[in-house]
Parts: sequence; structure tokens; C-alpha cells
Amino acid sequence: MKSNGEGGAAVGELVVAKGSFAAMGGAERDLIRNLPALSRTFSVSVATLHPVPELESICSELGVHLISPKQPWELPTGAFATVLDTGMDNASDAWAGCPGLLDEIAGSDAVHLVSGDGSLALLEHVPETVAVHLHLLEPHRGLHEDVLHREVDGSPKRSLGLTSALLSRARRRDIDAIRGLSDRPRSAISGNSSYTASRIGEVYGIEAGVLLPSVVADEFPVRASSDEPASVGDMSGPYVVSVGRASWVKGTWESISMLAGSGLALAHVGGGDDGDLTRLRDYAESCDVGLWVAPHLSSLEMASLMRGARAVVSMAHAEPFGLTPIEAFSVGTPALFVDEGGFRDTVVDGVNGRLLVRDDRAAWQDALEQAADAETRARWAKWGRASIAELGLSPEAHSNRLTAILGVL
Repeated sequence: MKSNGEGGAAVGELVVAKGSFAAMGGAERDLIRNLPALSRTFSVSVATLHPVPELESICSELGVHLISPKQPWELPTGAFATVLDTGMDNASDAWAGCPGLLDEIAGSDAVHLVSGDGSLALLEHVPETVAVHLHLLEPHRGLHEDVLHREVDGSPKRSLGLTSALLSRARRRDIDAIRGLSDRPRSAISGNSSYTASRIGEVYGIEAGVLLPSVVADEFPVRASSDEPASVGDMSGPYVVSVGRASWVKGTWESISMLAGSGLALAHVGGGDDGDLTRLRDYAESCDVGLWVAPHLSSLEMASLMRGARAVVSMAHAEPFGLTPIEAFSVGTPALFVDEGGFRDTVVDGVNGRLLVRDDRAAWQDALEQAADAETRARWAKWGRASIAELGLSPEAHSNRLTAILGVL
């Protein structure tokens, strides 16, 4: 059996699947980043209900078969669709309509399914003779937490109690799907951090392993390549960078509050709803904090933006893993992150960056001053890069870990 890459020896036929790549956030970038290493080990095909040009390009380059519907699938929106959980049934129909997908799955040895919109519905079409690994990046936060049901400033969008009650059907279906997979023969579930694995246990009552994501030095190099732009964005003075769609869960509002009086601007990558961005700009102006927002940047642009920053910061609420700290480590920019969630897997306070209590504004201000010191920056960068190696945050290590997981199914 041959792998997709020349000269490689595959250990099995693997279908890599994710419901949608439309968001092109950290989860999607990580999966695309890992495909070359996976294709050197497995005979890979990729299935998705919503491809993007970046995915199509890497699959073409690797000679990987990409399976998707004729028309990209979109998650149904609106109160009716959300309450009745029509997205699950809609996605199941879309998977069934992907040309050749069911035959591809039936002829494969395993399915590596990455969670997200539309993903779990694929399980209805996987025979029990085929092994399944679910990379559960986080329990569905819209169903099991309230952070997604808050406005950008943290105020509830509607009664949180009523929202929870209305989502009870969808919540039960989500729990049943995950527990059903856990009870299935030849199956395994992994979180993307020790924190996520613990949350899976709390929410679903099952045990999960850990499959860490990756960072690629070519995307976030120690030194700028000739292809990296000299500067990115309209930043006229010192600034910090935050990443993620502007929202309460990503801590965007709180990051602006924290920067008040620091003399630092915020470069926010990930865009957001127009109404939220208007509110954020008004709030930043009231705090005398400069704000520049980019909806999406390439890896080279992101590396340039980070390289020129005082620090990369995040006040995200219970982030499952967070690729941003290790990307900051890779380019050598100080990482200042809230002491919550998966950030604890990579950031060691005072060694390779700072982990800070959310409401301790004085500590954040001190950390921003530390991040301006050249010796501190160099020391944190050294140990940050060492932690990337120690944790094995490379696509090759990711592929080896997945091989080990599938090898016992």
C-alpha cells in the first residue's frame, strides 16, 4: 500500500474529515498544516462539506483526493433551526450526498474526524467495521456553556436560563452522539489539550486522550524570510496582537480594557460582526486605545504582525488549546495569556511568557513592561521554542501520535 507522498509507506487507508473549513480559524489551519505529514504515513483522502481554496490547494499539491458536495454546505441559522437542531439532520443529508464518500469510507481502514459544525453527523454513515478517531477540539460550547450567548461586552443576548432550556434537545443529541461513539467498537476520542480532555470528562462522562496540534517553523520562522512583508496593518506606534473572531469568548472587550493607559494599540486578527466591531471601536476610543482589525491574514502576514508587536495577548475564556502562544514562541514575541484553559499546556509563567489572572490589571500592565525588555524577550523566546520541541508540536509528531492511537483500534 502506498502513501500519497512519493516513496512513503502507508499504514492504512485514512479518511480525514471535518464538517466545514469556512471559518479558517486555528482548527482549520492546524488540520491543513498536518496533512503533508499524514499523507506520508497514510493513504489519505479528505472529506468536507465546505472546502476553501487553501484546502483545495494543499490537496492538489499532495495528490490527495478531496471529497465535497457540489454546493458548499452552510449551517442553518436562526432561532428555529437552532432550537430544533436541524443542522445535524441537514449535515447528515449533505454527507450522504457527497459523490463517492460512502464508498470511500467503507473501503477505508479508519476515519479521523475533526469536530466542528456538521462534523458529528458523519458518524451516522461510518460502518462499525471502520475505526473512528474523533479529535474533539472542545465540547460544544454553545450547548454546554453560556460564553457564546453573550454580547461582545459580556452582557447576555437574552435570558441565559431560557436559552439553556431551549437548547435542551440539541444538548441531549450532542451528548448522545459523543457517548454513542465512545461505546462503539474500534473508536477513540482525543482532546487537543489536557484541559479539553478534562472538559470532555466533565460534560460527557467519558475518558479522552490528548492529540496536540502543531506549529510549522516555515510559517512562523525565527527570522523573517524574503517573502515576509516588512510590516502589516496601520500601526503607527507600539501595539499588541490578539487573534480570534471578535467576541466575548475571545476576550476582545477585556483586552481593550486591559490596555487602557498603557500607550499600546491593539491589532486584532479575525474580524467579527459589523455591529460588534463598531461597538469595539467606540469602546477603544473611549479608552484611548488604538484599534486595528483584520478579518484574515496569511501566515506570513501574521508572522510579520507578531514580529513587530510588543506582545501577543489573549484574555479568551477557557480556550481549549490556543495555537497563538506557540506561534508567538516561534517568531520570538512575548506571549501574555490569561491563566485559564489550554494556555496552561504551553505557557509557563515567567519562563516562556506570562500567565495572568484575568482581573489583575496591574499584573497585566507589569507584564507589558516586561515584554519591552530585550533580555526578557530573548529569554522567553529561547524557552518558548524549547517548549515547542519538548511538547513535540510538529506535524510529524502529530502524525505519529495519530498512528499510535489508530494502531490499537
